[in-house]
Amino acid sequence: MRYFSKMKTAAVTAAVVLASLAFTYIGTVGFIDIGISDRLNQRESVTNKKIYIIGIDDKTLERYGPVNTWSREVPAQLVSVLNGAGGVRPAVIGFDVIYSEEADREADDAFARVCKEAENVVLAMSFSFKEQPEKGADGRIVYNPYHVDHVTWPYDSLKKEVRCGFANTFVDTDGYVRQAMAYLEHEGERVYSLSAQVYKVYRESRGKEAVFPAVYGRNNRFYFTYSGKAGGYSVVSMADVLDGTVDSAIFQDAVVLVGAYAVGMQDAYMPAIAHNSQMYGVEIHANIIEALLEGKTQLPISPFVYALAAALLCGVFYVCSEKMRMLYSTILMAVFIVLDFVFVKVMYAHGRIVPTILVPICLFVIWLAQMVRGYLAEIMRRRRVVNVFKQYVAPQVVDKISKDKDFELVLGGENRHIAVLFVDIRGFTTMSESLKPEEVVEILNEYLGLTTQAIFDNGGTLDKFVGDATMAVFNAPFDLDDYIFRAVMTAWDMQAGAERIAEKFRERFGKSVSFGIGVNCGNAVVGNIGCDFRMDYTAIGDTVNTAARLESNARPGQILISAEVYEAVKDRVDAAPIGEIPLKGKSNGVFVYQVNCVTRQGVTEET
Repeated sequence: MRYFSKMKTAAVTAAVVLASLAFTYIGTVGFIDIGISDRLNQRESVTNKKIYIIGIDDKTLERYGPVNTWSREVPAQLVSVLNGAGGVRPAVIGFDVIYSEEADREADDAFARVCKEAENVVLAMSFSFKEQPEKGADGRIVYNPYHVDHVTWPYDSLKKEVRCGFANTFVDTDGYVRQAMAYLEHEGERVYSLSAQVYKVYRESRGKEAVFPAVYGRNNRFYFTYSGKAGGYSVVSMADVLDGTVDSAIFQDAVVLVGAYAVGMQDAYMPAIAHNSQMYGVEIHANIIEALLEGKTQLPISPFVYALAAALLCGVFYVCSEKMRMLYSTILMAVFIVLDFVFVKVMYAHGRIVPTILVPICLFVIWLAQMVRGYLAEIMRRRRVVNVFKQYVAPQVVDKISKDKDFELVLGGENRHIAVLFVDIRGFTTMSESLKPEEVVEILNEYLGLTTQAIFDNGGTLDKFVGDATMAVFNAPFDLDDYIFRAVMTAWDMQAGAERIAEKFRERFGKSVSFGIGVNCGNAVVGNIGCDFRMDYTAIGDTVNTAARLESNARPGQILISAEVYEAVKDRVDAAPIGEIPLKGKSNGVFVYQVNCVTRQGVTEET
């Protein structure tokens, strides 16, 4: 049994390992999990007040027209205003706008010149990716989904004077933005993303080195925590900055991002912090920059390490639940699930993204399996109880037991008024001495089969066989209507059946036997007698002893009943009084009757 228990635990562990690995790599399930992680871990906490957004909003578009019609003098003027006289200037200005085409040479050059003089401008460029087969380091062909097919740079004179970063937004397959790319290797050079480049320039302006987080994947990704929902950062209209409505001094030493802030510019995405809402791309860049500044970046945990940890936890739960009651197992599962969510949050705070619902799902499946197993075990237990009682009681009583949800096989008894019947084969000992053992067994089985069937046909409970004798009780373990008459009818059926099978054995063996039967009624203690591992359902008390004494005094073919039994059935039984007879073990005699005929449902049956 211990071997099989270890095998089951190993099977559960292996199942959890495989499930966790599959869970990590199957997209749909994985994104359900990461979506729950978003709701658990993404919280508003804008802490860096030195990030501003200058929005190209509806007011700006109304004043200056569509962006693609602007002269480069407009962004040049913005850079000049922000880098005003007296050393009042932002630490870095990041444009989430790609100026790729030359328009007016004079205005284009002027913008390039202003940016060169400012030395704090970062401009956007973009990569166009195309999946393409490439030869890996081991010589095998693999498909690279991030093969650079085309690069969109700022126009040449501008590109020479500023640092650039790619503005590509990494959208997960579920449509939400929760990851960013730090950099890409292109033509032997490292090209930073717009957010990473702005972060780098900002750190350098403070005299510090840019420290980038650990990344994963061939496109150098990392997860980041949002600092706020849409509108969480200070946003001012570009028009208000250009006309002086907003004092540019507020941007002193700050990170200033310039980008689309109008619906018509189609630069909005679904942020992980607020599902079913949108956030402008420039705000997403602001969140990424703050995450880099505050160290609020994460990497997914190794699936193999997590698989082993999850399997260990689920294995412990499985072993414990095997030995626990369902209530305690449920409480333990709830505790483990709470601890799992706490662990997920702690790991997230330390830069690791851990699957959120895999362990709860596995725990629930184990709990459910244990519940089903317990339920099936209970069904089997009840079936065993039923099968046991089928050997003792009538089918209708068995049906009642099987439907009684509170029925238990427990030690103890109850005081009930019952009818007790004893029947014994007369002359069996003498007969058995002259027959072969197998012939004796055949005769005995035939007669005991007759007594058992008669008991069951009348709704009684077979208490026990004692050699060639049979004991039956009526009105136990459940209430039985007209149980005293049923006991008498059982005795009558036994005698009638004995006469029918006696002829068969007379012809085969030249011998026949008959019954002596005694029936009494009264109070007795009925229940399971014995110990936890071996018990016997029986009745004990003077009522039982008297019935046994009546049977021992009955002649072959005679049914003796006590006066109490006679008083209960006298209107349906023709019984001759025998008188008071002494019974062994009793100081006073017992008045008895001999049953001669009975009336069953209007039909009189006589001997």
